Amino acid sequence: MTSATPTITIRDIESVAQMKALEKLQQDVWGWDDLDTTPLMDFIILKELGGTLIGAFDGDRLVGFAFGFLGRHDERVVFHSHMLAVHPSYREHGIGLRLKLAQRASAIERGFEHITWTFDPLQSTNGHLNFRKLGVVASGYKINFYGTQSSSPLHRHIGTDRLWVDWFLNSKRVATRLKVRQENDAAIANVDRLIQVGADGLAVARPVSGLRCKPVLIEVPDKIATLQRHNPDSARAWRDSTRAAFVNALESGYVVEDFLRNDRDGNRVGCYLLVPGNVKNID
Repeated sequence: MTSATPTITIRDIESVAQMKALEKLQQDVWGWDDLDTTPLMDFIILKELGGTLIGAFDGDRLVGFAFGFLGRHDERVVFHSHMLAVHPSYREHGIGLRLKLAQRASAIERGFEHITWTFDPLQSTNGHLNFRKLGVVASGYKINFYGTQSSSPLHRHIGTDRLWVDWFLNSKRVATRLKVRQENDAAIANVDRLIQVGADGLAVARPVSGLRCKPVLIEVPDKIATLQRHNPDSARAWRDSTRAAFVNALESGYVVEDFLRNDRDGNRVGCYLLVPGNVKNID
């Protein structure tokens, strides 16, 4: 892990050379091949037409970026954050959070109050960043949004299911999350689990009667990538189980409201908290 992180600066990506560097950075982060890599020309035209490219730089070296563009969704113009990436050797230093905050500031400056994006709910680190630190909410689940597979190891055996999240930039909820990031395990101690991490690390489904009446949890393993490499059947079972639980709960009027982590028998477990309601009314 690099010791140069304190020198990281966050600024707009401006030059063609910097945009060209994004091709290699994508491959370093996601491990995919040339055909799955967003090319230079796409970055150029999307930036010209109102998109934003924000970089994390160690000196002149580009080590992370956030990429967003304008679109239309549910009959309204939206700002969509399509990519967030940090080079593997620069992770665990809060660079992703800094990039998202810079993207938020840029969107607000342009008059937007709302950003959307997608992420894989089995990626525990991203769930923690998105819900606990940034304060997003989610009411949409996309099955194999980018197809059943790609050249990236991140999609091996589990496809490309995604949660569609909403980030209400000026909301009280977001302002609070950006200031206070403590977690309260006691608050979820007695909440029913739709999916639980079993003693053997496998997914255990626990159907709950009376959905729409009370909060519920969907647990996920801390390191799905390890299962993808060493236990593909378990990784697929986790996708199947959590997919069914998310789809059923969201169709029953729930929204994904938070993500917490707790320790159980020496293992870290991630928990999505789902509550009845509407994304626009979640405080």
